[in-house]
Amino acid sequence: MIQSTTLVMKAAVLSETNGKLAIKDVVLHEPKDNEVLVKIAATGVCHSDLNAIEDETTPKPTILGHEGAGIVVQVGSAVQSVQVGDHVALSWVPYCGVCEYCLDGSVNLCEAAFGPMFEGTLLDGTTRLEYEGETVFHNSLLSTFAEYAVVPEMSCVKIPKEMPLAQAALIGCGVATGFGAAVKAAQVTAGSTVAIFGIGGVGVNAIQGARIAGATKIIACDIKDSNLELAKSYGATHTVNTLESDAIEQIKNIAGGLGVHYAIDCSGNTRATEAAWHATRKGGTIVVVGAFNPSQVLNLPAGGFHRVGKHIRGSFYGDIHPMRDFPIIADLYLQGQLKLDELVLKKISLAQINEAIEAFHEHSCSNVGRTVITF
Repeated sequence: MIQSTTLVMKAAVLSETNGKLAIKDVVLHEPKDNEVLVKIAATGVCHSDLNAIEDETTPKPTILGHEGAGIVVQVGSAVQSVQVGDHVALSWVPYCGVCEYCLDGSVNLCEAAFGPMFEGTLLDGTTRLEYEGETVFHNSLLSTFAEYAVVPEMSCVKIPKEMPLAQAALIGCGVATGFGAAVKAAQVTAGSTVAIFGIGGVGVNAIQGARIAGATKIIACDIKDSNLELAKSYGATHTVNTLESDAIEQIKNIAGGLGVHYAIDCSGNTRATEAAWHATRKGGTIVVVGAFNPSQVLNLPAGGFHRVGKHIRGSFYGDIHPMRDFPIIADLYLQGQLKLDELVLKKISLAQINEAIEAFHEHSCSNVGRTVITF
């Protein structure tokens, strides 16, 4: 029950590396001036949650979860963008609004969130979570594996109330990143050719972004035939298994011989980025959204580098501006242009969360859609 300063809620708590999540009654303190209390309606279970469970540097005890949607219950005194009763999708990368990056519109490059994110706090360096007198840490400034969450105002994006909240929960991570990689970072144009490398949760949404942008040929590239087949349902016009020795030549031939106008690598593997470079025509654009292992090295041909005029760039969070782009994505779904229903593979209760985590270890589980916890 909500009280004047705190509430007690059910939450899935991680207490040790590689441990199970335990459902506990956690105290959540009220939001500060620039924060919002959200009643979580749905939250996706992402492979990044498994990574956090296995990472010794994850602050513990913690409440994981970074894909969420819900309803605003309370707002801090300085909050202006949302009000009680609003339906919101949550962004795990809040921004400060006053740094150089924010002022020029590149809010995805703002550094304000990353210190607190690594420390397991909110933006002011403190937490709102407590269990039996002990501090509990936040995850990605959201902690959506709980009935409620206190989050920064800049994490709360108002969406139409017609938007189903299970689907809305997925907007804030892989959907926005993939869609943005095509539409915002690559700036795919109508009539162009696009190759998408890595057909996972981000890759299928890059395909959707390219389709919505009007690309005429969208080539899905992956090592798994099952992922390639799935890619067709999201808008891929062609598929190439990159394990085949002539994969680059296949991509070039599909694109008319010169190579694609745009290549988007969602794989996180430098070899895929290298293949994307070779499969892109002169003057083309290569966008990398996958996170490389720091030990990997990217090898590109130095000879004639200046003559090919190619553009290669990284893109964090798909270059999106959450306040602007989340509602656009929601509207595209409501108009029937963007597929999200198919990404919700299964709905479960919070008590079943460990089953969803264990499913990541099963070879048969899909790495494209999400299991979604609903409350």
